[in-house]
Amino acid sequence: MALKLRPAGKVLIIAAVVTAGIFAVRWYQNRPQDVNGSIEVGKVALPDAPDASLQGNAVKLPLPGDEPAVNGGTQITWERMAWNSQFGGMYANGGVRTTKGSLFDKAHLDITYVRQDDCNKQMADLVKFANDYKSNPNTPGVLITFMGDGMPAFMTALAKELEPLGPEYQPIIIPVTHGKSFGEDQVMGPPAWKQDAKNAVGKCVAGVLRDGDINILLKWAGDNGLKVNPDETTYDGNAINIIAANDFLDAPNKYITGYTEKRKLIVNGKTTGRDTTVGVDAVATWTPGDVNVATKKGGLVTIASTRQYASQMSNQTIAIKKWAYDHRTDIENMIIALAQAGDQVRSFNEAKEFAAEVSTKLYQEQNAAYWLKYFNGVEEKDIQGLKVNLGGSAVFNLNDMANTYGLGEDKVDRYKAVYNTFGNLMVKMYPAIMPSFLPYEKAVDKSFLFSVISNHPELLQGKAIETKYAERITEAVSSRSYAIQFETGSSAIKPASYKMLDEIFESAVVAEGLKLGVYGHTDNQGSDDVNMPLSQKRAEAVRAYLLRKGLKENQIEAKGYGAEKPVADNDTEAGRSRNRRVEIVLGE
Repeated sequence: MALKLRPAGKVLIIAAVVTAGIFAVRWYQNRPQDVNGSIEVGKVALPDAPDASLQGNAVKLPLPGDEPAVNGGTQITWERMAWNSQFGGMYANGGVRTTKGSLFDKAHLDITYVRQDDCNKQMADLVKFANDYKSNPNTPGVLITFMGDGMPAFMTALAKELEPLGPEYQPIIIPVTHGKSFGEDQVMGPPAWKQDAKNAVGKCVAGVLRDGDINILLKWAGDNGLKVNPDETTYDGNAINIIAANDFLDAPNKYITGYTEKRKLIVNGKTTGRDTTVGVDAVATWTPGDVNVATKKGGLVTIASTRQYASQMSNQTIAIKKWAYDHRTDIENMIIALAQAGDQVRSFNEAKEFAAEVSTKLYQEQNAAYWLKYFNGVEEKDIQGLKVNLGGSAVFNLNDMANTYGLGEDKVDRYKAVYNTFGNLMVKMYPAIMPSFLPYEKAVDKSFLFSVISNHPELLQGKAIETKYAERITEAVSSRSYAIQFETGSSAIKPASYKMLDEIFESAVVAEGLKLGVYGHTDNQGSDDVNMPLSQKRAEAVRAYLLRKGLKENQIEAKGYGAEKPVADNDTEAGRSRNRRVEIVLGE
């Protein structure tokens, strides 16, 4: 039996609380006219668990019991989607409601988990709680959790809805972070797209509009310098087009069943008054949508996923600011409990299996073996014999939480890069609906996590999730050229290019699972004796800039090719200008 999701499950809400009329706006009319063009969007000592985070004489904690905890603690309803990134939370709570001997029980918390796949309902429930809490401070708390890349839009809409209650009742993201999607969310497309991303131009991807999985498509397209058509009612042969799906099972089902629809045809940036019929070439989905594609039709492989865009989809939690500040100790105790849970689930298979059992009870779908299998992630052959990667999630310990919010040793705020990257993407794609987004500094409150890190250094013994990068890139996921400006005949980067380099840095942070290749190229003016070392020095200069920003030494490779690999005619100034470039490749 396939996992059932409600229609709005895991959807990135852009304007859930904005006037309904916005959704009726038509960007295109039947008669020929100027249209919004398609947009270029991107500028251990523990042998029983392979991903063990605890070292040395690690202590396996007793598993929680199955009796309800009767601790008289703070009551909280915590709404969450059916999503494997929450294994740490499943273990910490011991059950759907806090059980005796669980980590949340020891933290004097009484938490009830509620499966809620509908983001509109999540938002409405939190708004209702804020109103109730303002009237009665004894009202039990409400928290909601979903994917981090969707937060800029969700928080912007939610903040607007809560404005009448005053600044104390604004939403904040509290760093009560269970883990992240680590492969299960992906874009699946024809193998030809992996050979050359340009093969995706003029093709159609089925997915839920303005959703986290569509964000993977937008990121991948941007990294490859490809345009995406933001309007699901038209077809642009010079861009990637999106076919709207109702939910995450509908998207793959449209591919499986050979779904087609009529679209208004765009030629040279104008509607033509003519229609064309399009079908589904690729899918943006998550488990078990990927499983359905593989077992029922096949023919698609992973084009980009959250294993590669490894920082994109962390698990984020929203609270009402007044409640969070009134319950600071409770929130800090949650962080402590989840940090311990992350180490236990990562280090002991028994703890991971326990978390799978709780997932089954909460989600009321499948069985523990199913959730465990797709938490771990698998490589299988699809019905056509192609190798496919399915599932994959990860849980966080305290070091991982610190690294997520820029409180780790490298001081790189990974979540800030994600939040700003996808906030800016939504503004660029849908300016009429989302002209701006809530600033990161107003959305995220790190003070709770900072306090835990400062006061509990003993919890930092767990090893953080670490990406192992290849010696060199052998398979590119994306490639894009940048016109980075250097001083004439020099490797000194002009300040005018710093903004572009910062965008490259943020892109690499989001795609932390991939190695970054920096390749310098020149035109054919001058000798190889000059061009080759100059291109190498320029590539090294870009690498040095990115290292200073916080990327790791083994994440970046730099190489100069001189004039060896032109992309345009060196006989014209326009061609030579295109050949003087720095190519940025994300790959494995």
